[in-house]
Amino acid sequence: MHAVSPSSSLPSFRRSRRSPVAVPHIPVPTARAIVDCGVYVDGHRLPGRFTHAEALAAVRERGEGFVWIGLHDPDAAQMDDIARTFGLHPLAVEDAVHARQRPKLERYDDTLFLVMRTVAYVEHELHSVSEIVETGELLIFTARQFVVAVRHGEHSGLAGVRRDLEADPERLRLGPGAVLHAIADYVVDSYLEVTTAVEHDVDAMEEEVFTPGSQVAIASIYQLKREVVELRRAVNPLALPLETLGKPETPLSKEVRRYLRDVADHHTVAAERIHDFDDALTALIGAALAKTALQQNTDMRKISALVAMAAVPTMIAGIYGMNFEHMPELEQVWGYPAVLALMIAACTVLFIVFRRKHWL
Repeated sequence: MHAVSPSSSLPSFRRSRRSPVAVPHIPVPTARAIVDCGVYVDGHRLPGRFTHAEALAAVRERGEGFVWIGLHDPDAAQMDDIARTFGLHPLAVEDAVHARQRPKLERYDDTLFLVMRTVAYVEHELHSVSEIVETGELLIFTARQFVVAVRHGEHSGLAGVRRDLEADPERLRLGPGAVLHAIADYVVDSYLEVTTAVEHDVDAMEEEVFTPGSQVAIASIYQLKREVVELRRAVNPLALPLETLGKPETPLSKEVRRYLRDVADHHTVAAERIHDFDDALTALIGAALAKTALQQNTDMRKISALVAMAAVPTMIAGIYGMNFEHMPELEQVWGYPAVLALMIAACTVLFIVFRRKHWL
């Protein structure tokens, strides 16, 4: 009979910790990332539901129209599937997966790749130090037969843009360029809305800083300035891509380029507002610091005046508390009241002098 050691009769948890079992990656179907997919011919959406491959096949079979597909936060496998179907460049696909790209415009053969940052205003208290501007990202692939819109972030959905375009067949007849313009116009309009909301914050902060007696929260001004800097980084770099889209070199129709130049003008307005906010907040920080220094100086003057008033009776009391035998008025009946009167008179004179100098 063979003895069985305890180590052989029990499972080895130590070995299982050293060699963890890898959890297999379960691929998520591409359809889970697709928000909407439609086929548009002559300005109208074809009835029925299509997968992205079926939609592109329908367009190629007809020889006209285009596919408009929207995706939300696709992973690498889902984006690779879309790229194989629509022939997207791997570099652009990598940007679409990882996001956090700087606004830019690139051209891969006949495909335009536009990156835009989206912004949303977060309601908050005036002195809040939480997030004020939330940012996301939109990446648009545009070619003759398709528009692929990839969205990152929970705000700035494009359902309203699609609905408005479908209600305007004349614009949709302009093709994928009309969709590109509508999305860019929607993003830039959101810039204007956010800058209007931030302007109210800046005005409220400015009013509080210059209101006499108000307590200025410099940390709140710094937070608002930081959010304005983030807004500037999201908005300003889009100027060059929009300017490029309005040039004849781009593979867009003349009418679409005209619309895009109008979008560029609106973008300029938003960028100028943000620049003004930055300058105003810089000035507010200086004013708030000066106001704080002035308040501290005023407090120090009051403290100095009170200390001076307290020093006179303290000095007199100290003199008469030195216990010398021969001191004037020690044996006089009126000596004690005279010293008290002298203290009161000296403090009164000092109070009047400091009051006239506005130290008290």
